[in-house]
Amino acid sequence: MIAHVLGYSRAAYYKQLKDMAGRATRDARLREMVCQERKVLPKVGGRKLQILLRNRDVQCGRDRLFDVLRRSGLLIRPRKRYIQTTFSRHWMRTYPNLIRDIHVSGPEELWVSDITYLKTDEGYCYLSLVTDAYSRKIMGYTVADSLDADHSRQALEMALRTRIAADHGLTHHSDRGLQYCSKEYVQLAEKHNVRMSMTENGDPYENALAERMNRTIKEEFCLDTVLPSRKLARLAVAEAVRLYNTYRPHLALAGKTPEAVHMNKSR
Repeated sequence: MIAHVLGYSRAAYYKQLKDMAGRATRDARLREMVCQERKVLPKVGGRKLQILLRNRDVQCGRDRLFDVLRRSGLLIRPRKRYIQTTFSRHWMRTYPNLIRDIHVSGPEELWVSDITYLKTDEGYCYLSLVTDAYSRKIMGYTVADSLDADHSRQALEMALRTRIAADHGLTHHSDRGLQYCSKEYVQLAEKHNVRMSMTENGDPYENALAERMNRTIKEEFCLDTVLPSRKLARLAVAEAVRLYNTYRPHLALAGKTPEAVHMNKSR
């Protein structure tokens, strides 16, 4: 008998077979639940998956989850960086960097903005984002066919409409792109008592959170592929923003969603 050859008792041998079968069943169930979550968040990583599974009362250690992901070919590989969309060599007024040593203690104290591009079969379109630095909530966005400054202004208008804590100071930080230096954009910010702050040395780390938001939205929500049309790009962005704000757990927020943190801390 095989058990005798391997030096096991018959009981130990059958127990090992039973344990292996049980582990295979649990791993298959875990893969199934991972695939269910990936239908909603196609590129969500392992640590966020662990939080989502925990929310479904599935207790799974990090090592086991990553082992199952690795053996199943379900690990997410990071993508490379994207092309630059900022044109900062212009004649318009720029503003100093006001956030170098800033400490953000709650929502709507600091917003960061940036622009990234999306590819479609109809050509490029451009996504402008305004993100709250504390809650990481996307406050406003637009998807446009061009880099015209008015489109970025519309993203800021949306952010201002969704603002809750309008009774304290707010700083808006961006790169020195002409969209953010335009008269219309600055006037809108000043009308709502928003201070303008900008990068000074062309260093992406001066606007790191906004740069990271671009990558997150594109990579985790499959917006880094070639989309069929600009109309579908707008629909895809709207759904990505909704899922990002209200469903996707955020590691920097102890696994909570940006919406939950924003609403709780704004009261």
